[in-house]
Formats: sequence, structure tokens, C-alpha cells
Amino acid sequence: MSKRKSKVISEQLREAIEASGYSRYAIWKATGIDQSVLSRFMAGKFNLSLSNIDRLAAFLGLRLVQDRRRHAKGG
Repeated sequence: MSKRKSKVISEQLREAIEASGYSRYAIWKATGIDQSVLSRFMAGKFNLSLSNIDRLAAFLGLRLVQDRRRHAKGG
């Protein structure tokens, strides 16, 4: 069995933004998150606030899901 390294949420969010096909302009218009903030986030040079993450997740139709296997009781 191979172990898969989980991607951090910010990496998954970047991938979702890229896969969405929306321009940074379109995301800015829909969410109010400045294009320069998005550009720096996409380049890995800036972290988003939780409120911006919430707005992006809502816009992109994303939700956070807990991997229960990682938190099983007993080890």
C-alpha cells in the first residue's frame, strides 16, 4: 500500500482556482478579493485571510471534508 501525502488546503485552493477557468478579474468581481491579492496567493507569496478563503470557497462551490481515517481512535 502506498501512502499518499495530503496536500495542504492552500495548495488545493490554488488548484481549484486554476481548474475553475475563471480569470482573476472575474473572481475579483464576484468575490471582492483584489486581483493583486489573488496573484500573490497564486504565486505562493501571500496567505489569504479566512474571510477571503470563505468567499472563494463559496464562489467555487468548495467545501472542507474531514478525512476520518486520519483521526481514527486508537492510533
